[in-house]
Amino acid sequence: MRRREFITLLSGAAVAWPIAARAQQAEQMRRIGVLMNRATDEPEDQAYLAAFRQALQQMGWPDGRKVQIDYRWASGDADLVRKYAAELVALAPDVILAAGSPSVAALQRVSRSLPIVFVRVSDPVGGGLVDSLARPGGNVTGFMQFEYSFSGKWLELLKQIAPQVTRAAVLRNADNRAGTGEFAAIQSMAQSLDVELRPVDTRDAGEIERAVTAFARSPNGGLIVAPSATTGGNRDLIVTLAARHKLPAVYADRSEAAGGGLVSYGVDRVDQFRRAAGYVDRILKGEKPADLPVQAPTKYELVINLKTAKTLGITVPPSLIARADEVIE
Repeated sequence: MRRREFITLLSGAAVAWPIAARAQQAEQMRRIGVLMNRATDEPEDQAYLAAFRQALQQMGWPDGRKVQIDYRWASGDADLVRKYAAELVALAPDVILAAGSPSVAALQRVSRSLPIVFVRVSDPVGGGLVDSLARPGGNVTGFMQFEYSFSGKWLELLKQIAPQVTRAAVLRNADNRAGTGEFAAIQSMAQSLDVELRPVDTRDAGEIERAVTAFARSPNGGLIVAPSATTGGNRDLIVTLAARHKLPAVYADRSEAAGGGLVSYGVDRVDQFRRAAGYVDRILKGEKPADLPVQAPTKYELVINLKTAKTLGITVPPSLIARADEVIE
């Protein structure tokens, strides 16, 4: 080969190598969609997603290098959930992380093939999201919030922290099938604890305020705030109403106790988002949601806000404080 031909060939290769390297890098970049059912300024949710990204990075998927993550925040708005579900599916990601039953249902209405990993879902079988826990059977799998029987513990906790309570309003989302099952589990405990229950169906802020205000007109009342996009999206309003009407309240999410609620008891969501990253990793490596069983929670956390207890004139039993994972003073 002549020297000039060799130099020309070498120059061409030098140009081709960066192009090939860029093509290989582009092929390595995968895409993950995230559909959250709360507002973007929720510090707790930002912490959950930070744990999700950290877990992905530890598994070899650094954000911005090996994966691109697209976020949508629905703020508890059903119309936004549907809109953002369609937007995310249109981006054709490799997998979507979805928070809450409404988010998963909206995504399934758009696509029955795109892999979805969920968190914050109470009843994936009853809600028609999966065929069974052991064999999901479709494009969806994930991590349950808790089993329905767990809901009865909220009423037990309310009576422990406020023994004078003889009436409890259960705030739930009427459009969420899980709310019915949760209420039934709470109701199964009510008679033995001598508490009269009242279901309060919540669809918006106005309905919540009217219902809680009317309930508070009679004495010895307390609140149980079941998890849903509606109650979560109106967390500050519910905490404010409970304080205004001197109602002891039990919540399902740490963010509600941290935001001024009396006490919360529920799944450790940081742990759930980390475990969800594990399923996303497995799907990115070729596994199918249908073959990944839905998993129950393994960690729960009890959070007590002593400052709120003092404002309500409640003395929290020392035994309960000793059990708490976190005490806010």
